[in-house]
Amino acid sequence: MKIRTAGLLDLARIEELHRSSDTRLTEAEPPAARLWTVLSSTLSALLPLSQETLIYVAEDGGKVVGFIQASGQPLGLDLPRATVLQVLNLEVAEGVDSAEVAPALVEHLSNQALERGARRVFVRLPERDPLLPVFRLHGFRQFATEVIVYADKPVMRSDHFPEGARPIRRGDHRLLYQLYRKVTPQGVSQLEAPTYREWRALHGEWTAGRLAARGSEKQELVVDQVELVGWIKAERSTGPRPNTVSFMTMPDSALAGELADLGLSLLGDSDLPAWSSLRHYDSHMIDALRGRGFSVLLTQLLLVKELAVRVPVREKGLVPSFG
Repeated sequence: MKIRTAGLLDLARIEELHRSSDTRLTEAEPPAARLWTVLSSTLSALLPLSQETLIYVAEDGGKVVGFIQASGQPLGLDLPRATVLQVLNLEVAEGVDSAEVAPALVEHLSNQALERGARRVFVRLPERDPLLPVFRLHGFRQFATEVIVYADKPVMRSDHFPEGARPIRRGDHRLLYQLYRKVTPQGVSQLEAPTYREWRALHGEWTAGRLAARGSEKQELVVDQVELVGWIKAERSTGPRPNTVSFMTMPDSALAGELADLGLSLLGDSDLPAWSSLRHYDSHMIDALRGRGFSVLLTQLLLVKELAVRVPVREKGLVPSFG
């Protein structure tokens, strides 16, 4: 078996593998059991091949039997500058020994990422996904759990919104990073965004619930009560995708409920379903959305592999001089 970079002649086979996997998942566990599928029903949004994605294929006997795809994080970041990669897809052809093909693809991607100067590789996998052992055996470890909640017809419970809600302004980003550090466990923030600069680099992808929907109208607000205590983004879809609502809030049940109602109000009179991506430590927000017609669509494990050891460097300070 040979692992190599995908070429233009491989695109048809890659699309075929992607679609067949989508079909198997939908038949086995409707709705789609993998968020990769929820976010991108076909590979066409990420093709043709460009600087935005890395795709490697496994070839056996002249036939492509699997592929792995990764992008810079956030999606669309010029790969030569990317220090963090996100695995988007890993597919193995039906009838092929995935225990042989999948590990080889993961190992090849990790080696290539390290050669390109990447420090970390992230991947999201549903619980009990058969690919989970493959990533764990290649050095990936879980650092958080992601909960996807979904509602066919979300319902507001009140029109009482949080005081201090206003549209986001340019100067709010540093304050939002402070809020992020307050509500995010240290073990997670140190991996995702240990500095403001790294948080800003991830901001586009992170605030959109991972991959932003195309063809959507976006509204972004913060809750300013002397300090920022909440943030919300509502993306009203103009296509077949569900509406998207994203939240970040201090752990307060009343505030979470008011923020949930505010988010649903921003969707207006849309008849489309809505979904939101939250973390295991966002329990107040998850409970608030459950009370408004949302239910858990799926739970995913967030895994990371450190490709290079980060050595903390103490910031320079004033050093007293004697003599």
